[in-house]
Amino acid sequence: MSVSKRLIVAAHLLSASFTLAAAPTPLTPQTAEYQVNYGNIELGKARYQLPVAEDNVYQYRFDSDVSLLVLSDRRNVRSEFTLDGDQLTPMRYTHNRKGTGPSFQEQTAFAKGQSVVHSRYKDERAKLPYTEVLYDPLMAQLQFRLDMVKGKKELHYAMVKEGEIDEYDFRVVGKERMNIDSGSYETIKIEVVRDSKKRQTFFWMAPDLAYLPVRLTHFEKGSKQLDIKLLSYRFSEPQQDLTSVSSKPQPTTHP
Repeated sequence: MSVSKRLIVAAHLLSASFTLAAAPTPLTPQTAEYQVNYGNIELGKARYQLPVAEDNVYQYRFDSDVSLLVLSDRRNVRSEFTLDGDQLTPMRYTHNRKGTGPSFQEQTAFAKGQSVVHSRYKDERAKLPYTEVLYDPLMAQLQFRLDMVKGKKELHYAMVKEGEIDEYDFRVVGKERMNIDSGSYETIKIEVVRDSKKRQTFFWMAPDLAYLPVRLTHFEKGSKQLDIKLLSYRFSEPQQDLTSVSSKPQPTTHP
């Protein structure tokens, strides 16, 4: 093969890779790792993983291991759901917590055919009414990102959490450049809507990364309690096994 043809092939492969990497969606297979801090104290790390869906069944997972002095907290959360258009439909959810203090398990089964949600939190069981716009706390993050992509203005979500149905509202604060150790990102700042300002939660999502959160901060009475920052991320294209790996703001960087 001549040099000119090799350059053409290389340019074609590069442009194809750029196209795939530059346009991930919230449901593109992905991994994201975060640093969890309490104020300025490092507590540990957390990781989100969304593998390739099988027969339209997605399995989203969250794992964290944080500690402070002799205190520890380890969590493993799993969410299983399907996709119908731009709407996610929950199936099963589990949340296992171990560490200092009482351990607990939470299990939720969304029985759409029976119009009921079976929930077990610690040792308490509950049956809740099933609706078409009900989520578990983990998959709700992906639905939020799908809605942001669509430009949805009303960001209201009902979630089954700890044996109850909780309602959450969010509002868009505005655009903001976020500079953290892993890079500089153009983001949309979001606030959790609450009646009182004693508790405030903000997070920043990067549109170029399919609205992947790059930072979250939580305040109690004006004092920063939690500060969670993106360390690294990876989007993968399952059909051609091309990946985009970056700890920098450009989602098109390859290893």
